[in-house]
Amino acid sequence: MDDWLIDDDRLSLTRTSLLPGEGFFRPDSVAEAEQERKAREALDDAPAVVVADPDADGLACVALLRELVAEATLLPVGPRDIATALGYIAEYAEPGIPVFICDLCPDAETDIEHLELVADRASEVHWFDHHQWDADLGARVDEHVTRRVVGESDEECSADVVARSLDTDVPDHLAELAVVTRDHDLWLREDPRSDDLADYAYWTDPEEYIEVVREHGADLPAEVTEFLAEQRVEKEALIERAVDRAEIHEVGDWTVGVTYGRCSQNEVAEALRQQGTDAAVVVKPAGSASIRGTDEFERAHEVAAKVNGGGHPKAAGCKPDIYDDMLDYANHWTTRGAVARQVIIEAFHDVKREAEAETDENEGVETEQ
Repeated sequence: MDDWLIDDDRLSLTRTSLLPGEGFFRPDSVAEAEQERKAREALDDAPAVVVADPDADGLACVALLRELVAEATLLPVGPRDIATALGYIAEYAEPGIPVFICDLCPDAETDIEHLELVADRASEVHWFDHHQWDADLGARVDEHVTRRVVGESDEECSADVVARSLDTDVPDHLAELAVVTRDHDLWLREDPRSDDLADYAYWTDPEEYIEVVREHGADLPAEVTEFLAEQRVEKEALIERAVDRAEIHEVGDWTVGVTYGRCSQNEVAEALRQQGTDAAVVVKPAGSASIRGTDEFERAHEVAAKVNGGGHPKAAGCKPDIYDDMLDYANHWTTRGAVARQVIIEAFHDVKREAEAETDENEGVETEQ
């Protein structure tokens, strides 16, 4: 396939909105080989390793942990790649180094299949998170880690958890970084700097982000804010397109906005909230979806769990298991995620039925008493 067919720089905004990024079209085998090579090189002689989600929250955790171990190596992985990262550590890390796992929550036992090997190899293993944990998986993790600290998902972000758990003094500007990161990660929207942090983490290299926030905290330097302003021209246009194509569904007394496109899901969710929705779903061209809640809907993680995902009450993610071959993806792009949207709406209905049954059961118990 010619490179120009997937070159984002030559696509119109409309097509950019409807299609996945060029990285999607790289075979997994190629991406996995490159990922393993980078991990092997990063772990060579590393004094410590941090496995973290490379969003603003996960990267803030790394910035904080480098106050404890300045040369700690970062392995940036998403929630679906926890097992892969742990496998790299079990095979390539130096024996006797500390391991930190941040802003990641296992969804299945397969996610932690290498944890025992990591625990045997490491001097200590610390797991810091703020998502909704399955009790049985948490107990399995506790068998192998030095400590697991999980904050309340509607009160703390993972950076908060790390900041209060470190056995060292946290500089004021990094303590503030955790607070501002929480503002975006929990979608509080009270500090305008939090959007800057989230966007910068998305658009720049993880190591560059960590270096900048370690020096400046949440107050990003002028050259970074100028960079963000330039990037946001396209970002705002993609948000507008996603909001314009949104459909509204009534699920009992929940109003759910559902849309499709390559866009910033949090801003799209906020725009739909302002239009009166209780929850928002953004289906991405790559096949995954983001689910965002509000004070009126705090069951995003329950919906995601029914569609091959997880998260916490007001923010979750999933990838419906509906893609068997490239024809399914072609249908996904040309129908703007029709099958994925339908599957997720059905999951909302399932959660609504369960919530109503739970209410009926509780009312029955009260009546008997």
